[in-house]
Amino acid sequence: MIIAVDFDGTLHTAQYPKIGTPTPYAKKYMCKLADDGHYIIINTCRSGDFLVDAVNWLLAHELPFHRVNDNDPKNTEKYASNSRKIYAHVYIDDRQIGGLPTWHEIYEYITEVERKYQDKIKI
Repeated sequence: MIIAVDFDGTLHTAQYPKIGTPTPYAKKYMCKLADDGHYIIINTCRSGDFLVDAVNWLLAHELPFHRVNDNDPKNTEKYASNSRKIYAHVYIDDRQIGGLPTWHEIYEYITEVERKYQDKIKI
């Protein structure tokens, strides 16, 4: 699955433009998602030096990701376009309706969706 993950308020605890400590269990479950083979795109409104700071923070805290504010090249090729809107199967964002679930709940949800999808394609 392609998973788009917001940065501010989702992966760290501070308010933009500051960067705080990692959100509880974010690293653990981001690593599990990556280990499970998911493609992770950091989807943030940050730009310029603020974006550089965010990427450096992700690297320093060893949070896995494949791209930042950019689509999976396979989708860009498939649709002959690199849309500004990031294409993902799942979006993780503290601003989503109902707020941000715990990282454990996020992981369980994604695992269940992936299991159902895999079961479906086996038919």
